[in-house]
Amino acid sequence: MAMAHHSFLKLIMGQTLSEPVTTKDTASCSNASFRVGSSCMQGWRLDMEDAHTHILSLPDEPQASFFAVYDGHGGATVSKFAGKNLHKFVTQRPEYREDTRLALKKAFLDFDREILMNGSWNDQMAGSTAVVVLIRERRLYCANAGDSRAIACISGAVQALSVDHKPTDEAESRRILAGGGWVEFNRVNGNLALSRALGDFMYKKNAQKRPEDQVVTADPDVEVRDITEDWEFVVLACDGIWDVMTNAEVCQFVRSRIAAGIVPPERICEELMDACLAPDGQLSGLGGDNMTVILVCFLHNKSYEELVVRCGGNRKPTLESAGDIKDHPSSVKLSLHDLE
Repeated sequence: MAMAHHSFLKLIMGQTLSEPVTTKDTASCSNASFRVGSSCMQGWRLDMEDAHTHILSLPDEPQASFFAVYDGHGGATVSKFAGKNLHKFVTQRPEYREDTRLALKKAFLDFDREILMNGSWNDQMAGSTAVVVLIRERRLYCANAGDSRAIACISGAVQALSVDHKPTDEAESRRILAGGGWVEFNRVNGNLALSRALGDFMYKKNAQKRPEDQVVTADPDVEVRDITEDWEFVVLACDGIWDVMTNAEVCQFVRSRIAAGIVPPERICEELMDACLAPDGQLSGLGGDNMTVILVCFLHNKSYEELVVRCGGNRKPTLESAGDIKDHPSSVKLSLHDLE
């Protein structure tokens, strides 16, 4: 039965379009601390199941910023709902101001419980990764469940902010087996390629186990970093990027384009996706997934041109003006209103 289910799932997941959808949903925003670009693209997949969020100023704490990428599977219901709501679960936790790390962990589980209890989730197969970067008081918190990923570039060196959750990892495999599941074809129960996610309730039915100990759990790992003046940028992206490029390659790709000073962050996101897009719809999967990228550039209350120089560029870059961006056919401005 598991084998038949696996084969059916492979067939569904393997379906690709005859031509990729390369239209990009692109946005930008900035303040004294950050200049942010984002873009997403459906690519070769039949549907777009990713969602993402960038909020420079959270409603419940204007000095805090929130960035997130959600890679949906089995449909876009969980990822889209997370894109609009997960940040609210974080700031509403009573621990938020005193213990932000704990608030993030509990918020992921709160979100999962909410969509199970109050959502109309008839499709038990729908789920989503979540990689979140919350920045408050010069401290960065990265919460991750699944195989989307975040990296930082600090003085030109790449630093991982998250670790992918795969069923083949020893600790993940132990939890899966203890919860009553198994690992086959490097997948949870032969089906799911990641071992932590929002949703995916068909893997969360062991009444004897806590939410943290289910076969698949929404419990995130949370990394904490202090932000210093040598932080240059952070990249958040779904596995459609990381399956094709390493952390170091993405870091170098982005840094060299910032240094060139010719295109703004949102165009760099577009170029990164184009570079990762497979030239054809082969079933290998590499470069055939939905793609989403958020690039958060650290300004440290200085100009973007100063960042260009810090990344190795010249003092007088020929950066496109903000006025040019609004005319770009694939640019879409998102406001906080869009997320409510």
